[in-house]
Amino acid sequence: MERNDIFVVYGHNEREMTELLLKRIGIESLIVDKNTSIVLKPNLVVARPPEEGATTHPNIIEATIIHLQSLGYRNITIAESAWVGDSTDRAFKVHGYYEMAKRYGIKLLDVKDDQYVEINKSGVPIQFSKTVYECGFLINLPVLKGHCQTTMTCALKNLKGCISDRSKRQFHSLGLNKPIAVLNSVRCADLVIVDSLNGDLDFEEGGNPVQTNRMFAGRDSVLVDTFGADLMGFEVRHIPYISLAESLTVGSTDISKANIVELNNDRLSETAKPTGKVRQLAKYTDARSACSACYGNLIHALARLEEKGSLRRLNKTIHIGQGYKQTAFEGLGVGICTRQGSAFVPGCPPKALDILRFLEEHL
Repeated sequence: MERNDIFVVYGHNEREMTELLLKRIGIESLIVDKNTSIVLKPNLVVARPPEEGATTHPNIIEATIIHLQSLGYRNITIAESAWVGDSTDRAFKVHGYYEMAKRYGIKLLDVKDDQYVEINKSGVPIQFSKTVYECGFLINLPVLKGHCQTTMTCALKNLKGCISDRSKRQFHSLGLNKPIAVLNSVRCADLVIVDSLNGDLDFEEGGNPVQTNRMFAGRDSVLVDTFGADLMGFEVRHIPYISLAESLTVGSTDISKANIVELNNDRLSETAKPTGKVRQLAKYTDARSACSACYGNLIHALARLEEKGSLRRLNKTIHIGQGYKQTAFEGLGVGICTRQGSAFVPGCPPKALDILRFLEEHL
């Protein structure tokens, strides 16, 4: 896997999807020594099940462990810390990590209990988990989701779970964007595998999950976050820590140079029943056998339109789904399946940012 590669996979089975990604990545070409200390960093910010859109699906972690051990890697640690005020222990229990660690003979680390490496860079003091900082290979397994303060969270921000609670408080007092960028310039992930199955629409604690049944992987955390921003309908310039990380040579935001490879096609039309805010946004759509990623991207685009105060000006129903392949209609369509409509945004699936721009042109 090259630095500019982004591999994308769709499906309902997290284990199979993870295995497909890992086989394509070719872990053995990235980790030559089988004795290398490998750290897996999921997102367990709160003790809530992954169905709520905030935390990494445990099956992804387990599939990663199984794949690594099948190749002969044995020095594996899961490391994480819940946010300040919540219990990592409780999050481990909710997600079955204690049983997982026992089953596969791996180590489980609450970063809150670890020793720290003291670093001060660019005016940002950091107490970095010694275990994570010194590991031979760091696999970051974040959730792509919205965030109330930083707009979006994915690869770069997920490393905030590798620092002490004291550092977390300092990050907030300094404003999160610069500290997040500096943190990744100190120690960045060697590989990122993103859980983009049902990340929350706009809040890091979950509650409004958007089902997209998608995962993707890359080696450049900045490029991965840039791609994630596109999927959610955000301009990179509106997420300052991404560009700041690029300025610190963590990675590149030039998505035009990314080699984006879809390992299979999104043909899944079984979408979960929307709840809360997602249900309100769904009222603007007429979906007929819509694939999950395509529909999820549309929901994200509608959310961005609402945040801009423009959604109330949308007086047209948006058509989406395979049911429109052979149907001519007057109105707006999303995805290649709606090409018989009077206006549509191409793609299979189109990114939320492309959908957003299309909708803004037709307000």
